[in-house]
Amino acid sequence: MAYFLAASRDLPQGASTYLEINKALSVALWLAASASFVLLHTVLWTSKPRLHRALRYGLAALAMSVPPFGITGWASPITAAGVLFPGWGWFGLVVTTVGLIVMTTQFRLIASLIFLCAWTWSAASWTPPSAPDGWIGINTSFNNSDKAKTNGFEQQRAIIAMVRKAASEGYSVIVLPESAFGTWTPTTEHLWMKSLANTDAAVIGGAAVLEGAGYDNVVVEATSKGSKIIYRQRMPVPGAMWRPWTVGGASAGFFKDPVMEINGTRIAPLICYEQLIVWPLLQSMLPSPDMIVAITNGWWTGGTKISSIQEVNVEAWAELFDVTLVMAINVLADDLKSTSRTLPTSAFQTDRK
Repeated sequence: MAYFLAASRDLPQGASTYLEINKALSVALWLAASASFVLLHTVLWTSKPRLHRALRYGLAALAMSVPPFGITGWASPITAAGVLFPGWGWFGLVVTTVGLIVMTTQFRLIASLIFLCAWTWSAASWTPPSAPDGWIGINTSFNNSDKAKTNGFEQQRAIIAMVRKAASEGYSVIVLPESAFGTWTPTTEHLWMKSLANTDAAVIGGAAVLEGAGYDNVVVEATSKGSKIIYRQRMPVPGAMWRPWTVGGASAGFFKDPVMEINGTRIAPLICYEQLIVWPLLQSMLPSPDMIVAITNGWWTGGTKISSIQEVNVEAWAELFDVTLVMAINVLADDLKSTSRTLPTSAFQTDRK
């Protein structure tokens, strides 16, 4: 319980801002979410030592990594595989999982020493993942607390100016944060086609597409010749976005289309919440993509470490599978300085709100 509470310690403040609820309710949400993880482990606990306990812990770890429990399975310890065994891929994931299972047995000291040695070696040689040539992620600092202004022409014009600057400097693929395009409509598409005229750049960014009584949180590729939806979010934020018990929320694609191709590069997109849980990333790694493209809209995370936690999560996975990484994030100006340590985006940041 202490582990999950510590790992999600910024949830009360973030939930209070995003859901517009009081602190007492957001703290209750924090406690309930963490208790759900502990409940699963409690149900599977056994007093029988050795193999019985190890197998049950392995079952708990698996259950917290895939739906339905995996829908809220953030802060999984197996994320450490990328830090402990960078470049080891699936084998590194297996070694980490086995090591965690062994730590429930009488051989826990041996497993702990192996992890400690692996961490020491990794810390001494760690180099964060980088973007491939010609790709860049643009960070922004728009305050999207007023949802109506996300579609505002002023925001679109500011982003277009940053994109055109990046294109003029030779970048062929420009990645924008989640929700950067606002609601994707024929009018928005026409604006971007016109703005990208006389450039060969492809722009990838987040948008919302209205579907019946709800919407899809998507990634759109826009060029001077047109646009297409290349990805639909598999797991929006439960409760805040994905609300299957009512109308008006975001749809969940679950296991749909984890990888697509842009300019000959196979990419695995991850939108915001998907960067904190296990199964979307692992599903994306099965077809062996060339890179991860991670986009986030963290306007509501001001004063917390939520965006930084997302960033290091994705870095760990990229390092584990030895793939390149491009990230684009929208956070408030005061938090922009502490994020995106590895991306050359400072020339394109904006303080417009």
